[in-house]
Amino acid sequence: MPFLPQLPHPARVISLTGLFQRCQSHIPFRLKQALLQPLLNRLFREQLQDGEFDFLEGRLLGLEVKDLGITLAFGCHDEQIRVVPADRPDAWIRGNKGDFIQLANQAEDPDTLFFQRRLSIEGDTELGLAVKNLLDSVDWCEMPALFQRSLKLMQQFQSGS
Repeated sequence: MPFLPQLPHPARVISLTGLFQRCQSHIPFRLKQALLQPLLNRLFREQLQDGEFDFLEGRLLGLEVKDLGITLAFGCHDEQIRVVPADRPDAWIRGNKGDFIQLANQAEDPDTLFFQRRLSIEGDTELGLAVKNLLDSVDWCEMPALFQRSLKLMQQFQSGS
């Protein structure tokens, strides 16, 4: 049996989430960028190589996780995802962490999340819908195992809160 780390109690995770909420605004953007950009480019390497992100070339999509106070923007340049400050994105996708976790875990249909207004698209809705459709087409089962396990753990802790 592989080594399984001792998981923290859900109340402890909720407490850590609160700490993250208070601290994340003090984390320099450059550090967030340095962590997220390589991770996203690795996760979506195949889609980037296949040109599935080409519609983002020269455009910016803002992402807001409202209950965590996180706002970032993403673009694409030379088949690389770029993380930039969310000053003036062409479109926004907004929602709470639990809804984004459900989207990534495919626990909820993306259309349901948008129709129920748990996730919203504002601004250039064509760009927002293109991103939604791209995320809907990703075979998340082909993502690295650590990424999949992390998403499952986040979903378990989210449903336990």
